[in-house]
Amino acid sequence: MPNYLVEAALSGIADLRSLKAWLGKRKAVVTQPERAKEFGLIFPRGMLLLRVPGCGKSLCAKAVSAEWQMPLLKLDPSNLYNKYIGASERNFKRAMRTAEQIAPVFLWIDELEKAFAAGGGEDGGVSQRILGSFLTWMQDRTGDVFVVATATDISRLPAEFLRKGRFDEIFFVDLPDAATRAEIFRIHIENRGKDSGSFDLEVLSTATPGFSGSEIEEVVVSSLYSAFSGAGTITTESLLKEATGTVPLSVSRAEHVGKLRVWARERARPAN
Repeated sequence: MPNYLVEAALSGIADLRSLKAWLGKRKAVVTQPERAKEFGLIFPRGMLLLRVPGCGKSLCAKAVSAEWQMPLLKLDPSNLYNKYIGASERNFKRAMRTAEQIAPVFLWIDELEKAFAAGGGEDGGVSQRILGSFLTWMQDRTGDVFVVATATDISRLPAEFLRKGRFDEIFFVDLPDAATRAEIFRIHIENRGKDSGSFDLEVLSTATPGFSGSEIEEVVVSSLYSAFSGAGTITTESLLKEATGTVPLSVSRAEHVGKLRVWARERARPAN
C-alpha cells in the first residue's frame, strides 16, 4: 500500500458539480482541524462512489488527495489475501495501522465489491472475517483517515456497507450529459497540446451519446495514433470516425448500467 501524492486538480474534472460542492465543504474541516473541533465537527469519514465504468472515479480520488494536500494510499484487495491461516487478517490489520500512522491520509479502495463480496464461503470465511474487521475499524478508527471507496456492481456489496454511518455519503457517478461530453473532449484535446477551438465540440458531443469519460479519451487517443501513423493531424472528422467505430459500455452492457441507475435513483446522491 504505497504512499504517494499525485498531480491533479478537481478543476480538471468535467462536471461532478454536486460531488465537488460536497467535498469543498469538507476540505475546510481537513485544512482547519482545530477550528473544526471547536465548532463541534470531527474529521470526515469518507464516501462511497457508485459509478458506471469509465466515469472518472480514479481521477477524482487522486484529484481530491492532491487538492487537500494529503497523502494518497491505495488499498489493493488482491494483496490482502494469503493462503496461510490468519495471514490475510494480519495483512488487513497492518494496512489499517499504516493508514492511521500516516494520518491525516486519504485511503482509496478501488472496486470495493471485489474485496468484500457478499455471500460465498469458498474461502473458509476469511473474507467475512476481514469484512467484520473493516466495518469495526470504520466505526472505531481513531486516526484521521478519509476513505473513498468505489464500486460498479452494487449486487455484490454486503448490505452493511450501505448503512448510514459507514460513509458520510454515497454518490452515484452517472454517464456525462451532452454539455459534459463537450467539456471532456475539450480537456483531452488540450491536454495533448491541441487547440480545442479548432474542433466542433458540440458536434462531437452530439455524436457520442452514452460515452463515458474514458471512452471519449480513447477516441482522442486513437485518433492521435491514426494521425501520427499517417503523418497527419487530428480533426473533428477524424474524431467522429473513431467515435463511430466505438461501441460504448452503455450499449454493450446496457442491462448492467440500467440496473445500477435504478438502484441509485432511490439510494444514492447524484454526483453529476
